[in-house]
Amino acid sequence: MGKSRKTVQIVILLAVLLLGGYAIGTTLFGKEESGPIKVGSKPPAFKLADMTGGVKGLDDYAGKPVIINFWGTFCEPCVREMPEFQRQYEKWEDRGLVILAINLSEDTLTVNNFLNRFDLTYPILRDVNRKTERSYSLRQYPTTFFVKPDGTLMEVVVGGMLEKDINERVERLLQL
Repeated sequence: MGKSRKTVQIVILLAVLLLGGYAIGTTLFGKEESGPIKVGSKPPAFKLADMTGGVKGLDDYAGKPVIINFWGTFCEPCVREMPEFQRQYEKWEDRGLVILAINLSEDTLTVNNFLNRFDLTYPILRDVNRKTERSYSLRQYPTTFFVKPDGTLMEVVVGGMLEKDINERVERLLQL
């Protein structure tokens, strides 16, 4: 009986080692995020503070075409496209276009100085803990998500855009 007892102990030890190795491997090398958001899927919901102390979320704009732009004042392409988004917002606001510009955890003074410089009137939201950035699997700034009125993702653009590029996508978003 000693021989079979030793065999059982070895099997248990191997099982423990395999399970432990799997757990450690998953923790160290497993994917933390679910991966990029796919066209046609619904982007993750969020609730973020705006610059006036209010809270806005994606769900607040259900049924409307929404542009979600992740940006930072440190990002030169972001700085160039923010006024271009403003012009598009003014052009299409009466058609229901919503632009949500999510700043990537910069301090209030830096963001306020930037906003005063460009006189932006669309909502600027603050992702202070970068939770929303992670849920959207961002890798580069700026990154812009175009969300159709039915709440599904039409397109993701990584990198800066010119006003004509933004306008073309807005027209498709509004189905003109």
